[in-house]
Amino acid sequence: MNSIKTYYLIIFITVIISLLSAVYIEYVLNVKPCTLCLYQRFPYIISIFLCFFGYNYPKNLSWLLIIIITFVISTLISGYHVGIENNIFKEFSGCTGNNLNIINKTELLESLNNSMPNCKTVTFKILGLSLATINFIISIVISVTSINYFINEKNR
Repeated sequence: MNSIKTYYLIIFITVIISLLSAVYIEYVLNVKPCTLCLYQRFPYIISIFLCFFGYNYPKNLSWLLIIIITFVISTLISGYHVGIENNIFKEFSGCTGNNLNIINKTELLESLNNSMPNCKTVTFKILGLSLATINFIISIVISVTSINYFINEKNR
């Protein structure tokens, strides 16, 4: 198997493990994700399809280029989330979850049961790192190694 196909397979496995871990933490450990946590899953989902096409059409480097763009975007989203967690950036309105316009008691209770945590609060850590921080690291590693593979494959 050539190295670029192996690389697509490594990204695919990394992405699947990351997504399954997020789903496990959310549904089995019952840790609700914030809005940005959910947004951070989109580049991973997109990369599954990109890895499939890249693996099956390894001579077409456009798949690798799109993976680079996808994980640079993932780096920006997760970096912004880490910045919010560490008081570097202010939360955007979709993160706060405050809804003070509810008058009815039933609606208020339902809203509290269905509310998402704000993006500033770290509700789960692995080895002392928030999930946003872990995603930030993974996204940077995949971005940098993908750029390296793209340059090497283009020069062949």
